[in-house]
Amino acid sequence: MDNQTAIWLVLVAAVAAANLPYLSHRILLLGPQRKPKAAGWLLLELALLACLTLALGFAIEAKLGQRQPQGWEFYAAGLCLFITLGFPGFVWRYLRRSRHED
Repeated sequence: MDNQTAIWLVLVAAVAAANLPYLSHRILLLGPQRKPKAAGWLLLELALLACLTLALGFAIEAKLGQRQPQGWEFYAAGLCLFITLGFPGFVWRYLRRSRHED
């Protein structure tokens, strides 16, 4: 796998993971359905999926070469980017769809 493919793989995985909690009424994407899903569950799902995406990026980086140490700035910027990538799912769930469809 070359660098370009690895970058696109992580970006596509991050976009999908950031939007998944908004597209499903299930708790942790596998559990029972809750309508509406509580904000705490949504934040927990976002945190877990962000960690999984980060782990995927670290694994690909380690496979391609030496993994570089990162400071807190990297993680803060990555979390902000992950939340921003989830904006389409947020709009679909809370702003676009009418109340009776939920």
